[in-house]
Amino acid sequence: MDEGSKKIYEKIESIPDLKERMSALESVPTTEAIETLLRGAIDLNSSDIHIEPEEDGAKIRLRLDGMLQDVTVLDLKIFQKLLSRLKLLSEMRLNVSDRPQDGRFTAPIQDSEIEIRTSTLPSKNGESVVLRLLNPKKLIEIEGLGLRKDLLEVFKKEMIKPNGMIIVTGPTGSGKTTTLYAVLKGIQSSEIKIITIEDPIEYHLDGISQTQVSPDKGFDFASELKSMVGQDANISSSSSKGYDFASGLRSIVRQDPDVILIGEIRDSETAGIAIQASLTGHLVLSTLHTNDAAGTIARLLNLGIKPSDIGPAINVVIAQRLVRKVCKKCSELKQAEKEDIEKLEKGTKGLKGKITLPKIDSNLKIPSAKGCKECNFTGYKGRVGVFEVMLIDSKMEKFVLENPSTSALGEEAIKNGMTTMKEDGLFKVLEGITTIEEVKRVIGE
Repeated sequence: MDEGSKKIYEKIESIPDLKERMSALESVPTTEAIETLLRGAIDLNSSDIHIEPEEDGAKIRLRLDGMLQDVTVLDLKIFQKLLSRLKLLSEMRLNVSDRPQDGRFTAPIQDSEIEIRTSTLPSKNGESVVLRLLNPKKLIEIEGLGLRKDLLEVFKKEMIKPNGMIIVTGPTGSGKTTTLYAVLKGIQSSEIKIITIEDPIEYHLDGISQTQVSPDKGFDFASELKSMVGQDANISSSSSKGYDFASGLRSIVRQDPDVILIGEIRDSETAGIAIQASLTGHLVLSTLHTNDAAGTIARLLNLGIKPSDIGPAINVVIAQRLVRKVCKKCSELKQAEKEDIEKLEKGTKGLKGKITLPKIDSNLKIPSAKGCKECNFTGYKGRVGVFEVMLIDSKMEKFVLENPSTSALGEEAIKNGMTTMKEDGLFKVLEGITTIEEVKRVIGE
């Protein structure tokens, strides 16, 4: 093995290191260039690789801790070779460049099988490529999500219930899937049957039956979930979508699942079947796109679910975001300004009595992001969740029956003991995990 080949196996410590490594690979085989790019992205804990053709070259960017960072610009001729190889690996059509394509492949990197989802999109200067990196080593236990002690106790209590729904909500990239997989890891045992319906399957878990939807092949969330829980759910389908392929999956009704994970509730039919499943003895885990926990109820009502079904079916709704953690190597504690002290005091008022808070006074010191090579000069390294957890107990169930507005529901949930994501974020500032600026960026004022 020559020196150039040996070098691709060396750990890449920073984006400048990756840029230098990529510039040195312009004359090597395309396969080696792809391996170097993938290995660098994994070494840097990147979630996505973006390759965007422009007039003078193809820009490569990595998404680190939710933020895109420039790496280098490739010559367009090299980019075309790279694109063709990525399409071949992802089982895409090489001769199709005027419409989007999706594919995937597996790469053995760092003694692990990394799943890579490839997406191409036609653009003015060629096809834009995004590679989503799914590293099974990133799967964490529920204790590693960043839940406060009081919320962790609620989580553990709810996830061992035999039936009902746990809904995790938030925008794309807020860590919803990670949270659901952490719950699955926490409850997985040889005594229960777990089936997942995903689009696509992001992480392969041993001991769990995982199903990937293929709407274009006549298979979708709603038809498959109906087969799982039985046809007595009394939910009619609005179309014949999925019936051709679903007819071959009717035997799933005899699989007797205890826990069902639905990757995302997207439509009224899926929502209805999920609700019915939770009411008929199954624990159902799913995600929904809403801004906060209270918005979940409004979203389900908009999807046509009756208020009388929502309360009994849902156990808990978790809204979450991801904030960046300050770099342990370069972050500093600074004296809090008067404005910061007031903001922290007011913003964590709802936590008093629920958890022990650090003393907030004129001597308070809070983290400040600085920047070093270890964190690629951002001042942050790694991310942690901030959460609000809305329990649907008997009191909330009665309130839901009144078909309240989202704001009224949020106010009632707070009266009932819910703490907001902003409060959780500011608590993490007091703990020295993140900064006020980062909480403001992710959650707002």
